[in-house]
Amino acid sequence: MSTLREYLHQKRAALLERNARDPVTVAPNVLTARASAEGRSGVRRIRIRHHQVISDSPADFAGYDLGPASPELLLGSLSSCLTHIFLIQASDLQIPLDRLEVEVQADQDTRGGRPGYEEIPFYPHNIRYAVHIDSPASKEQIDTLHAAVEKWCPILNLLQNPQALNGTIVHNQTH
Repeated sequence: MSTLREYLHQKRAALLERNARDPVTVAPNVLTARASAEGRSGVRRIRIRHHQVISDSPADFAGYDLGPASPELLLGSLSSCLTHIFLIQASDLQIPLDRLEVEVQADQDTRGGRPGYEEIPFYPHNIRYAVHIDSPASKEQIDTLHAAVEKWCPILNLLQNPQALNGTIVHNQTH
């Protein structure tokens, strides 16, 4: 059975190979995600590359609870990204890990923005994460690892340093 430490050796080999590429010959990626709402259920099918994720609302919001809601997917994306960057940085810094788990939480108040609750955000806020690590590494090594993750995690940095976001509507009028 493979262990997390063994995986980190594989990750390091891939990282070294990737870092050896000439950055001038690598073009930037355009990331694309597309979601569509399904007829009677309102379920959202999210398509990313050749993958599909289902997003739905809980029953108390006219959903069927067939998948996580969008705010939960955002937290899941952050937890996945943090976990992956911990693995990358641990392999790069050669810090052994026996267990890694990242839990992300946020507060969301459905009263937010309504009369009497205008000052309460209706969107997820007070986002926080806890990382559970089992490792023989020293506290100093883990602190170095954490600092590297906070520097390099794309989703963490996106949330901490929001980017411009532009939206357009393509309206096909139907009868």
